[in-house]
Amino acid sequence: MLDQIVSVVSDALYSYILIILLIAGGLYFTFRTKFAQFRLFGAQIRAVTEKPKGDKSVSSFQALMVSTASRVGTGNIIGVSTALCIGGFGSVFWMWVIAIIGSASAFVESTLAQIYKKNGADGCYGGPAYYIEAALKCRPLAVVFSVFLILTYGFGFNMLASYNLQSTFSSYSFYDAKITPWIIGGIVAVIVCWCLIGGGKRVIKATSFLVPVMGVAYIIVALVIVFINITSLPEVFTTIFTEAFDTEAIFGGFGGSCVMYGIKRGLFSNEAGVGSAPNASASAEVSHPAKQGLVQVLSVFIDTILVCSATAFMCMCSGVQPSEELSGAPYIQAALQTTLGDFGPIFITIAMILFAFTTLLGNLFYVDKCIIYIMKKQPGKLFMLIYHIIASVVILIGAGLSADLLWNISDILMGGMTLINMPVIFILGKYAVRALKNYEQQRKAGTDPVFHAADIGLPHDVDCWK
Repeated sequence: MLDQIVSVVSDALYSYILIILLIAGGLYFTFRTKFAQFRLFGAQIRAVTEKPKGDKSVSSFQALMVSTASRVGTGNIIGVSTALCIGGFGSVFWMWVIAIIGSASAFVESTLAQIYKKNGADGCYGGPAYYIEAALKCRPLAVVFSVFLILTYGFGFNMLASYNLQSTFSSYSFYDAKITPWIIGGIVAVIVCWCLIGGGKRVIKATSFLVPVMGVAYIIVALVIVFINITSLPEVFTTIFTEAFDTEAIFGGFGGSCVMYGIKRGLFSNEAGVGSAPNASASAEVSHPAKQGLVQVLSVFIDTILVCSATAFMCMCSGVQPSEELSGAPYIQAALQTTLGDFGPIFITIAMILFAFTTLLGNLFYVDKCIIYIMKKQPGKLFMLIYHIIASVVILIGAGLSADLLWNISDILMGGMTLINMPVIFILGKYAVRALKNYEQQRKAGTDPVFHAADIGLPHDVDCWK
């Protein structure tokens, strides 16, 4: 009954409300920024390679890796597989659409996080909770958003990541459905707990090293598989676009359509407009807020256009037909085994271990920031120890629960964050647009853009940029 109730709520949320909100918001910001996600690609590359002023400062690249750690995670592998098996090949197209349109929303929310960020003893910090309170003067709404984020990332996403990780072992002979998930979940929980107790800097260092390595390796293997099956690529593209616009299939059962699953899994993967990435964006030391906004546009591109597409193409080119029974890890492992033999399932298992690990750490980085916001201070050592133990126990529990229940819980919680964040950035988006114009004016003048709040007529008090 719990599964059914959660499923109905999830379908209602994504069938109407979020689709309208995300697409309308993304299109609005795309036009307001004059298609910044396309025309400023060079500026995105420059911004991500820029070094911070101090040795101890968090760079744009490090902030990108923390946000990418939670984006380029198990959703890019298991999430895409689930979309293909249940929503069909057309869901890939709708993943692309929500990423391309949503990247404009990602620019706005991350630029706002930079504008309204705070100065702290260990560097800058901020996020939606801070720009909600500073600009809208509504701390209760900011607290509600923070609670949603804690539930989404500390519980929903981390339980799902733990389940997806252990599910990749289901194809091995030693796997026992009653025991193995708990053993794997326990091992992962202990490792994550040890890493968390080491402090936030360890999170940044771990993700900065692992995300690029695993991402490049994963894409290379995907390209190899596509190249081996290159003759089937035209048919793959034809199927994607044909199924994406199959109106009878879409409107005949929208809850399980390619549009629904494309948007669900696309949003889960790139999180554009959800309000998560701004928490990492605010920590970067940059000379202009628009720089970090452009970096987050690049992050959405890396996540969906590269990694999600890599997963989809290597599965679709393999010739293995998706089905609801193969949904999740089994479909990807079957696809890779068909092309690469026994190496395929082993590679996916290793990739999932790395993806899931960085996802878990990146998610808890966000949770830390929201706990600090709610308490208005850095919690004491005892509180943090208890919190880290609870977070680790949650990871253990997630490994043994139902996949459908975990997906739907995560979708609902993520939807709650989006329902708060998107209207807020609608209201405050004009300041991000002004910041972009200020950035471009300075670039055209041949100078390295430097920002002051007065330059855009910001009416709110801010810690930085005075």
